[in-house]
Amino acid sequence: MVTRQAMVAALLEQRGRTFCAELAIPIGCGTPSPLFRWLCASLLMSARISTDIAVKAARALAEAGWTTPRKMAAASWEERVKVLNRAGYARYDESTSRMLGETCDLLIERYRGDLRKLRAAAGRDTDTERAHLKAFKGIGDVGVDIFFREAQLVWDELYPFADKRALEAGGRLGLPADAAGLARQVSREDFPRLVAGLARLKRADEFEQIRQAA
Repeated sequence: MVTRQAMVAALLEQRGRTFCAELAIPIGCGTPSPLFRWLCASLLMSARISTDIAVKAARALAEAGWTTPRKMAAASWEERVKVLNRAGYARYDESTSRMLGETCDLLIERYRGDLRKLRAAAGRDTDTERAHLKAFKGIGDVGVDIFFREAQLVWDELYPFADKRALEAGGRLGLPADAAGLARQVSREDFPRLVAGLARLKRADEFEQIRQAA
């Protein structure tokens, strides 16, 4: 009989790479630029488009130098559309360019471009943080869930957080069906890797490969 420990080990080995790691976002620093880059990536990944394309688009925005709200806001709508389109984010390039611009404007106006100030304004209350994040154009509950999955590495009040997608995947592997139960399977540091791996697995629908590897 395959143990939960073996299943978790196989999952971490095969799928346990966070999206921040894939995008070279040093989220562990907890500083404004990485948090902003991860917010943009969460916005892109929450659309009805493949994760690979969303990740490619997020990487392209950073490569264009738009790693802070002010740099992103300084780019024109047309410039952002061009970068998104070139990265394959063609279905939503125009609307997403507008949403990125509006998100930057609000972030600068309300929080001086620093998501840490959003956290402080929310009193580190997760429900209030969710509500504040949803004020940004293009960020709904799915986008917040994606943001929370990896921001929990530095925003302690979020831990342990696992979104519906990760919990469903965990259930299919026989793992606990709640975030607290999942968190008990790994270290605090590895938990974002576990939920990211489960989210990746859910999208790829390759559960049998993990079971066989375990």
